[in-house]
Amino acid sequence: MPSSSEVFGAITVQSNFGILIVMPVLIVLMRRIMKRMPQNLDIGAEINAIMRGRLSQREMGPQEARRTESAGRVDGSGTVEILIQDMLKEKPVRFSPQQLVAFTQNFSTKLGSGGFGHVYRGVLPDGVQIAVKVLKHNSGQDKRMEEQFMAEVSTIGRTYHRNLVRLYGFCFDSQLKALVYEYMENGSLDTVLFGREHRIEWEKLYEIAVGAAKGLKYLHDDCHKRIIHHDIKPGNVLLDSNFCPKLADFGLAKLSNMDSTHENFSGGGTPGYAAPEVWMPFQVTYKCDVYSFGMMLFEIVGRRRNFYNFSGEEQDWFPRRVWDKFDEGELEGLLLERGIKEKAMVKAKKMCMVALWCVQYLPQDRPSMDQVLKILEGGDQITTPKNPFQHLALSSDMPPISIESSTNSRSDETTDNSSAWLMNKYEREEASSSG
Repeated sequence: MPSSSEVFGAITVQSNFGILIVMPVLIVLMRRIMKRMPQNLDIGAEINAIMRGRLSQREMGPQEARRTESAGRVDGSGTVEILIQDMLKEKPVRFSPQQLVAFTQNFSTKLGSGGFGHVYRGVLPDGVQIAVKVLKHNSGQDKRMEEQFMAEVSTIGRTYHRNLVRLYGFCFDSQLKALVYEYMENGSLDTVLFGREHRIEWEKLYEIAVGAAKGLKYLHDDCHKRIIHHDIKPGNVLLDSNFCPKLADFGLAKLSNMDSTHENFSGGGTPGYAAPEVWMPFQVTYKCDVYSFGMMLFEIVGRRRNFYNFSGEEQDWFPRRVWDKFDEGELEGLLLERGIKEKAMVKAKKMCMVALWCVQYLPQDRPSMDQVLKILEGGDQITTPKNPFQHLALSSDMPPISIESSTNSRSDETTDNSSAWLMNKYEREEASSSG
């Protein structure tokens, strides 16, 4: 009868021999899969995060949650196989025009429209609801439309985060170019803030702001390449059935290396939200998104649009009012006027201070989204902001922006330098005279 050492020795030899046979097969299989995946997708990080359990259930989307649960149920090569199959399923799918016609019942239910085209509601064969963005065909705009298409697929198609809208697939055909997204039951944040159909508690709005900050922080810091959105505003923050926010509309988004100090970007964004450097011959960095986020925070605090133009010369620019009241020590009175209750006052004041830091005129004076998120979540203290509007000589020297141009215009259709609303007076006069 063999000794126990001999038995264990035989088992060890057989196990090692089995590993030598299986490992080359797995390596070849993984290489083939990785060749088919987007080049900039960090597969190693995805696998490590899943296998080590570093993605919490709270931060994962439903597909990632199912993937992690599957990995926990199966041991050995079965785990790797399930992981590979799920990864393939999560890639954006190329749909045919006929499929989209079937999914949308011949585009019968329109959800909205804009300069980019129209959005229709649909259902996939497995019952998942979708929103299909059909891009406009215009002989003079085809190049811009294709640029928007490529921007969306190359950015949001490479990412997966709880606070980013999910791109299920696309159609790129001579007769139809469309993007297929997850359907968001509660529409966009601007309908919640400015419409009368939805009235939710301010505490929920604070959670929405934190969720949007998480999504933007992920784009800036946690992707293989930094993604600069270039059009952060309430209309591009979508809300699911639980009012969980997801950043959307990546038609102006750009990929940037993490160590890049700036990028080439000429015009774009939405007036009223776009950073001043976007409209001027200055270097543009990811801090332009921080500025836009700050402008959105003002609208969340006030539940109103930032700019109102009343009859005659009377104008009301809410960010300036926030600074004036903060500087005078009367911010609480303004917040009470906007319906903020005492129990939410501490968070509301914090949000105002974060917004004032985010909209600093010089990009280097603005915080990163990582810093913004830590402050909003209570991890870091915030220092007293300096006046972000000191370059504006007089309060009456306000830019003449209509409410429509700052909220309803399509970002990729707005390139007029006269909309550069944070230029100083001299620069604005120069832009007007040259226009």
